[in-house]
Amino acid sequence: MQIKELGHVVLYVSNLKRLADFYRDTLGFHEIHRDHVTALFSSGRTHHELLLIEIGGTPSRKEHPVPGLYHIGFKIGDSADDAKQVYQELIEKGVQIIGTGDHTVTHSIYTLDPDGNELELYADVSDEWKRDPRAVMKPVKRLNLSK
Repeated sequence: MQIKELGHVVLYVSNLKRLADFYRDTLGFHEIHRDHVTALFSSGRTHHELLLIEIGGTPSRKEHPVPGLYHIGFKIGDSADDAKQVYQELIEKGVQIIGTGDHTVTHSIYTLDPDGNELELYADVSDEWKRDPRAVMKPVKRLNLSK
């Protein structure tokens, strides 16, 4: 067996409307279905990349790293300018930015969804990883995306 690609992510959410609206209206995901319990999204790359399932409850806040999901990465472009543009859009929409980073091959913006799931919004800025797969492990450098 060989995994061909990461297909989709499924998140249990506390409030479907709030989370689905965030992924659609704030992040720009194309919503392809919503009912009273689920919402399904796709960027068009495949049939779906994100499924939200409402279970209710209160999201747990992590004070420090615990085993489990750290973050979900979403590609938002292919240049440093794309990352800067998305950064400004997030600021204008009042989205809290919890960090940024220059990963040599990507420029990344980190934020949280309304349930506290960490999201990495990244733009590919180099194809160095194609020649040297270890390029993704280079030390993270400071990245300032402010105008």
